[in-house]
Amino acid sequence: MSAGVVVVVRGTTLPGAALKILRDSPAVYAATDVDPAAFGVPAVTEAPSLKDVVLLAGSRDEPAAALLIATGAEVIETPVPPLVEAADVMDRLRSPGGCPWDAAQTHDSLRQYLVEETYELLDAIEEGDREALREELGDVLLQVLFHARVAAEDPADPFGIDDVAAGLVAKLVGRHPHVFAGGDQVHTVEHQNVKWEELKQREKQRRSIVDGVALGQPAVALAGKLGQRSGRAGIPLDLFPEGTSASAQLFRIAATARRAGVDAEGELRALAKQFAKDIQAAEQAARDAGLEPTTLEADGWRKFWPTRPV
Repeated sequence: MSAGVVVVVRGTTLPGAALKILRDSPAVYAATDVDPAAFGVPAVTEAPSLKDVVLLAGSRDEPAAALLIATGAEVIETPVPPLVEAADVMDRLRSPGGCPWDAAQTHDSLRQYLVEETYELLDAIEEGDREALREELGDVLLQVLFHARVAAEDPADPFGIDDVAAGLVAKLVGRHPHVFAGGDQVHTVEHQNVKWEELKQREKQRRSIVDGVALGQPAVALAGKLGQRSGRAGIPLDLFPEGTSASAQLFRIAATARRAGVDAEGELRALAKQFAKDIQAAEQAARDAGLEPTTLEADGWRKFWPTRPV
């Protein structure tokens, strides 16, 4: 062990592979980025030399650790889970010396990217593109990490990604007592949905069945959600908005469809995307026939419109 050993720790957690070396070595010191008291060892500044020592460091970049590594010291560290590494990368980008653009962002400035990335993820799901799905999930995860990092800097009410994760764990466990707390068994999806709403109402002390509905979501999805919530409360269909206006008719269609278990937003989006593909196919067919699509009139569009088996 003439070149020494650098043991990279995370907080107060030691990699298992280092335990024997730590027990057997008489010269174990804490680097400047580690609290000596947390491990019950002296600080590296008290070491007579760096020869034949075991150094507990928080990073390979710590000066004493970097020097030891440069002279051939063995490095022992627990591989960082990619999810933790992603949070660390976000921290570095946002910190002094990181990326100026990342450092300048706020919750408000990031809103557009959250919406864009969410729709790109939806598109990947609808297209069944596994590679794109993996990438877009990462982009949405980035938004979560980014917002949590911005939130951690709030002077009045800071919270970070660990607080977000802890809240999520508590919510999932609390809303699944039949899984985690030996509660009454739930055997159907319908029963689970009812229990879920009951737990949310009690947990958040909601006074209205529409509390918690995201009013900023797309209109068809919003109408569908309100149709679903009102259906669970027993509100009859004849109380839906009346009239022959396009908005009233659209609301009734979307709300009624959701009550019947149909995702009107998704169905409409899928149909609209297919219509866009039909337009592109007709345009290409016109070009193949030597015509410019912008010159087509009604009969021309009908001629080149793609047909499908009935």
